[in-house]
Amino acid sequence: MNRIDLLEAAVAHSYNAIVITDANLEDDGPHIEYCNPAFCEMTGYALAELIGRSPRILQGPDTDPQVLARLRACLRSNTPFQGSAINYRKDGTPYHVEWNISPVRGADGVVTHFVSVQQDISTRLEAERDRRLLANALNVANDPILITDRAARIVFVNQAFERLTGYDAADALGQTPAILRSGEHDSGFYEGLWSALERGEGFRATFTNRRKNGELFHVEQSIAAVRDDQQRITHYVSIATDISEYVQRQRRLHELAHRDKLTGLLNRRAGEAELQLRYAEACVDGTVFALIIGDIDHFKQINDRHGHPVGDRVLVRTARLLSERFRRDDAVIRWGGEEFMVILPNTRIAVARQLADRIREGMRTLGDDDAGAVSMSLGVGQWQQDESIAGLIHRVDKALYSAKALGRDRVVVADGDDEDENRARADEV
Repeated sequence: MNRIDLLEAAVAHSYNAIVITDANLEDDGPHIEYCNPAFCEMTGYALAELIGRSPRILQGPDTDPQVLARLRACLRSNTPFQGSAINYRKDGTPYHVEWNISPVRGADGVVTHFVSVQQDISTRLEAERDRRLLANALNVANDPILITDRAARIVFVNQAFERLTGYDAADALGQTPAILRSGEHDSGFYEGLWSALERGEGFRATFTNRRKNGELFHVEQSIAAVRDDQQRITHYVSIATDISEYVQRQRRLHELAHRDKLTGLLNRRAGEAELQLRYAEACVDGTVFALIIGDIDHFKQINDRHGHPVGDRVLVRTARLLSERFRRDDAVIRWGGEEFMVILPNTRIAVARQLADRIREGMRTLGDDDAGAVSMSLGVGQWQQDESIAGLIHRVDKALYSAKALGRDRVVVADGDDEDENRARADEV
């Protein structure tokens, strides 16, 4: 096969539509002298219907006149042209075509023909429109949407995501969702997430995340894998619902249910739950815990002589003192009326006695402008093996009553809690 035959075969079998016209721009020219089968298939015309005709037969009402004007200007100046417009097939259906037109010069340098390589880009434009429509739809969605690739790099965030997190698209793209991590979830939480996704399962959970400015927020988040035609995972899409207000409301309700309204300390219901927790821990792993029960001395007289507002003020100041004097893990409870309880985890009787003495001494400095000096009597006890919660409370209550009977403003250790014996046991451990 010689070069000319090879060239003709290549053009005839080209995927792109190719049409060659003469260079006559007068009248209705130029005129088609050659077109390949791909051009006939794209336009719906047979070869015989095209030869000698002007490509203008493909133009219609939606063909952009500005594009045509630019095309004619390029043809008249013998310069290459590139552009796209709407053309029409023989049956009248429109299609989007992309042109690349070049002048062909003879040996003398004079333009004799124009060769145009064309491609129907309708499908591509429709896909691009669909993508834009999808992106617009995602952007106007009220819920934050995040899409990552297989390696968890962020490839898309919508405007709701930007508003909620404070990260705009420029900040987020190329990053991983780890930029939102708050530190509120342990490693097991994220291990469970990735384990589910790698199994091809969706993952749904409540996330506590952190905004760009450092503030925490809460979302109910669903994450799912996106697969290609071969069922290979290509992306992950996450849709979240901001539940921060709901979480805050639930926390406030929890506080109301578990906090004493006047003092802000745990109420009796919450205290009983804390006792159950420490008791269960002690029964399972053998840890010890101690209990302090304190009662403000002569509190009824304060109320009777000075009124309940003064009594309430004394209660609030006592609660503040207790909160300041005990450790983070200790549970301080308003047990009832003027009676307070402190649960001391992992604490033996000797340390509990010292802490109770600190409270008693602190109460001496509390005072009140109306009520005057205020004191507290306290009972202290350590949980004993096989002892019930009720049994422990009973022993400490008895110690408290003994402190009052002995003149108040003192600490009494419960029966059965020998401080020296316990100290010796602690030293052995």
